Amino acid sequence: MPFATARTVSLQGALGHLIDVQSDVSPGQVGTTMVGRPDASLNEARDRCRMAIINSGLTWPATKRITILLSPADLPKRGTHFDLAIAISVLAADGRLPRSALEQVALIGELTLDGGLRPVEGVLPMVLAAADRGIRAVFVPEPQAEEAAMVPDMSVLGVRSLAQVVALLRGDEVPEAPPVAAASGSRLLSWRGEERMEEVDLADLIGMSDARYAIEVAAAGGHHLMLSGPKGAGKTSIAERIPTVLPDLTPEESLELTALHSLAGVLDAESGMIRRPPFLAPHHDASKASLVGGGSGQVRPGAVSLAHAGVLFLDEFPLFRSDAIEALRQPLENGDVVVARTDEQVRLPARGMVVLACNPCPCGDYTPAAATNRCGCKEVKRREYRHKITGPVADRVDILRHVEPLRPHESRDRLTVPEDSASVRTRVERARQRQRDRYAEVGWRLNAHVPGAALRDRWPLDPAGRDRLDGDVYDAKITSRGAVRVHRLAWTVLDLRGRHAPERLPGVAEVEVALALRRGDPLPLALLQRQAS
Repeated sequence: MPFATARTVSLQGALGHLIDVQSDVSPGQVGTTMVGRPDASLNEARDRCRMAIINSGLTWPATKRITILLSPADLPKRGTHFDLAIAISVLAADGRLPRSALEQVALIGELTLDGGLRPVEGVLPMVLAAADRGIRAVFVPEPQAEEAAMVPDMSVLGVRSLAQVVALLRGDEVPEAPPVAAASGSRLLSWRGEERMEEVDLADLIGMSDARYAIEVAAAGGHHLMLSGPKGAGKTSIAERIPTVLPDLTPEESLELTALHSLAGVLDAESGMIRRPPFLAPHHDASKASLVGGGSGQVRPGAVSLAHAGVLFLDEFPLFRSDAIEALRQPLENGDVVVARTDEQVRLPARGMVVLACNPCPCGDYTPAAATNRCGCKEVKRREYRHKITGPVADRVDILRHVEPLRPHESRDRLTVPEDSASVRTRVERARQRQRDRYAEVGWRLNAHVPGAALRDRWPLDPAGRDRLDGDVYDAKITSRGAVRVHRLAWTVLDLRGRHAPERLPGVAEVEVALALRRGDPLPLALLQRQAS
C-alpha cells in the first residue's frame, strides 16, 4: 500500500494539535501536491524535503504522483517544523521505511537542502501537546533535546540529520553528521542589565514602610499594584525588588513559563527550565502586540504572558499607547489573553503580577503642597496625563500606593535597620502555602486567582467584615469589582498574619487594611503592628 502516516504538532498560541502527515505515493501524473491549509513557508517544504532526501543519499519517488495531506485539514498550519515529518512520511509511503516504526512517534525539525536539521521555535509546547495525545517518543534537532526532555515520561532523540532519523527508524547503524547549528538568535552584546537584578535587595530601601507592606501583600496573594508619586521617589526601585521576595516557581509554573518562552523564541536552552519568577519591563513605546501578544503569522506571546507567574513592570504607564493600555483589561481581570482572528482564536496565560508606575504629571514634579510644587505643566496637560489611566483599567488594579520622597530624618535614622528580602520572602512563602492548602481541591493557586462568586460561597468574610465592606459598596465608595478585590486582599492580609485557626475568616481588621491598600490611604502603624503580631 503506497500510503504512510507520520506525526508532528501544529501550534495555535499555547494550544498544540497533533497533526497526521499522510503521504500517498502512487502511479499517475508526476508531481507533488500538498493539501490541508498550509501557509507559504509550509508549501515551500516540498522543495526542501525533495532536495534533502536526494542529498542524503536516499531516493525521492520522482516518477510518481505524491499527495501529502496535513490532517485535520480544517486547521491552518504554518511553520517549517513540518519538514522532517513530511520527508519521513514520503519515504515510508515509498517503501523505504517500515510504517510500523512511525507509530507513537512525533517528528519535529526544519530540513536544510543537504539533509541537515535546524532548530525551530516552540519545541517544548509541541512536545507537551504530543505527550498529551499519547505520543511516547519524539525526534528533535540535537540542540533542542534538553528542552524536549523537560516533558516527563517522554523518550527524546536528538538528531543531526535526516539520514540519522532514517537509520534510527530502520534499526541501522547511525551515520555521522555535522553538529546542528544553534538557533540563529544570539546575544551579540553583553551588559549587566539582567545581572544587576540579582544584586538588588529590599534592605537597600530606606523608609517606605507603607510601600514595603504593600508589595509584601501583593507578592503573597499575586495582586496587581499601582505606584504613584513624583519622580525620584523610588517607584522603580520598589518594583525592581518585588521579584526578590517571590518564592521559586512551582514545577507546574516552571513548565508553563518555559513553554511560553519557547513559543516566543526567547528561551535560552543552555539555562534549562526557568526556576525563578521573571521580571519584564518593556519601554513605554511598546506596541499592543508586543505587550499582550499577536503579530503577523503565528501568534506570539507578549510581555504580559512572558511574565507569567512573575512581574510585569510598566513604568511611566500613562505614556503607553492608549490601545495598549486598554488591551490590559483582560489580563488584569482574567489572568489570560485572547487574540481573535478571522480563522483562529488563541488563548495565552498571563497569571503574573502587573505593577504600574506613574508620575502625578508629565514632568513628574507636581505636589499638592504649594511650598514644594515645582511643576511647570499646565492643568490641561495634567488632566490629559491622568486620564490616560481610564477608570476601568484602574479599577482592575488591586493595590494603590502613593510613594513619597524620603524625608531627611528617615535617611539619618541609624536605629532603623531595613528588613531584607529573604525575611520577607519567608513570610510570603508561608502565606502562599496556606493558599495552596486552601484551594487544593479547586486548582487555584493564589487569592488573586479566585473568582468572586467562589469567594462569597466558599471563603466569605465574617459577618462584621462583610457588613463593613457592603457599607462602602452601598455608599458608592467602591465598585462591586473593587469589593471582590478587597475581599481577596483581606484573605491575603490574614494569610500573612499566619496565626489563625483554620476556620478563622477575615474580619473588620483585615477589611480595613484591605480597603486602605485598595484606596491608597495611609496604613496606620498600630494596625500594621497588630497584623504582624
